[in-house]
Amino acid sequence: MSHPEYILTLSCLDQRGIVHRVSGFLSEYGCNIIDSAQFGDAQSKLFFMRVHFSAENPAIADEALRTAFAALAASMQMNWQLNDATKKPRMLLMVSKIGHCLNDLLFRYKSGLLPVEIPAIVSNHTDFYQLAASYNIPFHHLPLKTGASPEAKQAQEARVLELIATHDIDLVVLARYMQILSPELCTALTGKAINIHHSFLPSFKGAKPYYQAHERGVKLIGATAHFVTGDLDEGPIIEQDVARVDHAMNPETLTAIGRDVESVVLARAVKWFVEHRILLNGHKTVVFK
Repeated sequence: MSHPEYILTLSCLDQRGIVHRVSGFLSEYGCNIIDSAQFGDAQSKLFFMRVHFSAENPAIADEALRTAFAALAASMQMNWQLNDATKKPRMLLMVSKIGHCLNDLLFRYKSGLLPVEIPAIVSNHTDFYQLAASYNIPFHHLPLKTGASPEAKQAQEARVLELIATHDIDLVVLARYMQILSPELCTALTGKAINIHHSFLPSFKGAKPYYQAHERGVKLIGATAHFVTGDLDEGPIIEQDVARVDHAMNPETLTAIGRDVESVVLARAVKWFVEHRILLNGHKTVVFK
């Protein structure tokens, strides 16, 4: 007989007895810990914990478990979430005219490597409507012309927010969506939107960053996945990686290698999010791998 499984994540001021009280609570309520990870940050004085457990007492309903833990959490001033481990988060993808990250995420989704539901893809261009159709995912073309007025941008973003609400979206992924989000939209998506960019920023801003890097003779290229904030490309970092390059590679080769790194880094960040492994620690993250 299978039992309901949950993932509990929490953070609070570091103090004696947190692990003891959480594990004791789970034992008292008939739960069995499958795996657990914790971290105390000496700098922020915060304690972080992730516990994957099964609820093995059929007499204790989901609501009763949550209500009882809420009382414990309040007594220790915890920020916490209790998620159904078997529920697939709902993800909205946003893309412009460069599709490597979109294509990679869709493949991982279709092959079962990424446990999510994708009810919608949004783009300000029409380049990938056929790709979306091949996965039987609705494609929403929400154009935004270069130099669009603030009113036009506001109206376009209102449609994005409408789709997020309609489809009960848990995570928005900017899979090379080349539009700057308004501060209002960034605020609305706090903690549930992930972006990817090449790690040359801020050294190589603007068009063709890999060509700029080639001109400077770089030896490492990389990518950064981070949460979206109102500070462009400066949100809390989730994952980064690099690849070595050399003088014999032309700009096209650098671009191809860079796009591979971007795809992998974004996929890791998304997977960790949907597995509830990422906790915010001020302007940083704690990632339980």
